[in-house]
Amino acid sequence: MANSRIDDPADYVDITAINMADAPSFRMLMNSETTAVFQLESSGMKSLIKKLQPDTFEDIIALVALFRPGPLDSGMVDNFIERKHGREEVAYPDHEYQHECLKEILEPTYGIILYQEQVMQIAQEMAGYSLGGADLLRRAMGKKKPEEMAKQRTSFAEGAKNNNIDPDLAMKIFDLVEKFAGYGFNKSHSAAYALVSYQTLWMKCHYPSEFMAAVMSADMDNTDKIVTLVDECDRMKLTIEPPDVNSGSYKFTVNDDGHVVYGIGAIKGVGEGPVEAILEAREEGGPFKDLFDFCARVDVKRINKRVMEKLVLSGALDQLGPEPHTQGNRAIIMASLEGAMKAATQHAKNADLGQSDLFGLFATEHEEVKPQFQDATPWTDAIWLQGEKDTLGLFLTGHPINAYRKELRHYTKIKLSDVEPTRRDQTVTVCGLIIDMRVLVNKKGNQWALVTIDDKSGRLDFRLFPEQFEQFKDLLQSGEIIVVSGQVSFDNYSDGNTMTGRDVMSLTMAREKFVRNIKIDVTSEAKAQQLMQNLKRILLPYKDGTTPIRIGYQNELASAEIELGTAWRVSPDEQLLIDINENLAIEPKLEF
Repeated sequence: MANSRIDDPADYVDITAINMADAPSFRMLMNSETTAVFQLESSGMKSLIKKLQPDTFEDIIALVALFRPGPLDSGMVDNFIERKHGREEVAYPDHEYQHECLKEILEPTYGIILYQEQVMQIAQEMAGYSLGGADLLRRAMGKKKPEEMAKQRTSFAEGAKNNNIDPDLAMKIFDLVEKFAGYGFNKSHSAAYALVSYQTLWMKCHYPSEFMAAVMSADMDNTDKIVTLVDECDRMKLTIEPPDVNSGSYKFTVNDDGHVVYGIGAIKGVGEGPVEAILEAREEGGPFKDLFDFCARVDVKRINKRVMEKLVLSGALDQLGPEPHTQGNRAIIMASLEGAMKAATQHAKNADLGQSDLFGLFATEHEEVKPQFQDATPWTDAIWLQGEKDTLGLFLTGHPINAYRKELRHYTKIKLSDVEPTRRDQTVTVCGLIIDMRVLVNKKGNQWALVTIDDKSGRLDFRLFPEQFEQFKDLLQSGEIIVVSGQVSFDNYSDGNTMTGRDVMSLTMAREKFVRNIKIDVTSEAKAQQLMQNLKRILLPYKDGTTPIRIGYQNELASAEIELGTAWRVSPDEQLLIDINENLAIEPKLEF
């Protein structure tokens, strides 16, 4: 566990002694809050959990065994769920063919033959098989060899007859056992998986910050996984601090406030050597006071300017600037970086010279001038966030898509993290920011594309085959928000979902399709005059579109609305909204 708040060994948790019926943990489980929980974090598993509502450890064992292609395709999962919730009568194992001696064996799984051990127990209980003989039956049923199964049927029938069990009933039950034996899973394996699942669930429930720091440290080289885990921290209302040279470590840690601190080692292009140099200097001299103290104390031979720039862009030096927690702070640090490094290099040279100048004869020739922070224009959100994206692989303190969240809900209800595979005749629509695109060529020489979009909750790759790529390629610009529709499937290669894109819309195209009008509200005579003087000039570059402009006017005495004529319908381009805001100091509204 990455927990910097635990100092006394007595505070460490004995994971083997936790309460196996912990109510808060099971509440979390039944709510499918299982991201990062061993074996229980896939979208398909979460869907099964919602239906099953497991409330005992025995249910978790069953959950692991059920979530496999055989049980899912056979219908036994639905039977299991219906029986657990009392919507289907429990039978041992079937309503028409059951025997009381099987109740104890099948009761934990509501009469469903789920485990290989149950197959063996049924053979022992009904037909008097030895343990070895029952294991041979289990193997035979799994391999489905006709000759061997014929022998086993005879042995089962004779054994049942010797136990005074009706031969016809015994054969019917044998057939049911054979049917489900192919889907059976080893319960001891399932129980072992379930134990680790429960332990990680319990840790996530009771030590959420430490747990998330630990799982992010384990996957710190997998940016796609980190994106999902950062979104989970947001959902859990856990604060993630940017990497910090004063409080962070190589891996993700937890500070005294319970906040997760991003691992310095997860900054792209920094590496172990520079991180070790930072931690050694901090250990030796305590926290760094400012940028200049940092440059003077850290071994400049191990940290070059490129690494320093990455530390700035990622936020790792935020606390060393003159205006922490402000938009301009990183810009100031970056502008002051060159002077700080030059001063540090000169300081190192003077120190070396001082060691050979025993009497200080040359000290006056090498006096150091303390560098100062340089003025700088604050970075825009785009520059700030792109710096995080380039160094961390994700947008940490914000996301370009955040400004459009309200609007995007009119185009899709699904976050990328919630996308699930669809049928071939079923289309899903998602929105995201283009962060990567690869153009490839098929065997016929035609181009197609693999595009990655991000909406902060997660990422999704979608393919555009040649026909669609030719149709939509002009819309595929890095940093643009798009709306994509298509079919989703699970990709074994990437171990995640992928979409086959059928339709792509830019934000402007989506607005043209869904927005009823752009509303400009005026609340004073002065604003109305300003609007009349400037509106024609503002709208002119965007004319000949399809979206109406409505003007709303309201004061203490009256209110009115007018819609401009069709000649002044516009293309709802993002720049138009910016121009209205900047020229009129009025934020236009998109009305759906």
